[in-house]
Amino acid sequence: MSHFLFWQRWLVVLSVLTSVFGLLLAFLSRTALFDVLFNRRVDPVFWGDGEPAAAALLFQGWIYGVVGATVAGWGVMMAFVAWHPFRQKQRWAWNCLAAGMLVWFVVDTSITLHFGVVFNAAFNTILFAAALVPLLMTRKEFSGEGGG
Repeated sequence: MSHFLFWQRWLVVLSVLTSVFGLLLAFLSRTALFDVLFNRRVDPVFWGDGEPAAAALLFQGWIYGVVGATVAGWGVMMAFVAWHPFRQKQRWAWNCLAAGMLVWFVVDTSITLHFGVVFNAAFNTILFAAALVPLLMTRKEFSGEGGG
């Protein structure tokens, strides 16, 4: 497998995993699995040692569902871009993935840090690095004039 194909496939797998995470967040955010992996790290930032009120739990169920659906859709879109146009070395595909990741990372992480949710900022940084490395490793492949 070529150097380029390794990184292209890396991006596809990362995108699919992003979609899976989004679906899990949408449908399992109030389950024991997410309670251990996610809620116990986020909830104390807003409710201290106490449990969120019933209304807050309803809101969390809705907002995590909406955010999860958005993340799942974002991952599907990234997978399609990474699978075909990126593999064909169409410059717009590299630009699309790089710009999308950068906007997401800066906005999401800034808001996350403003609210003090360090766990999410760390998660964002890991995901951003996992996407940034293949983008940097393939940049030279997109420097030609072709591909729009």
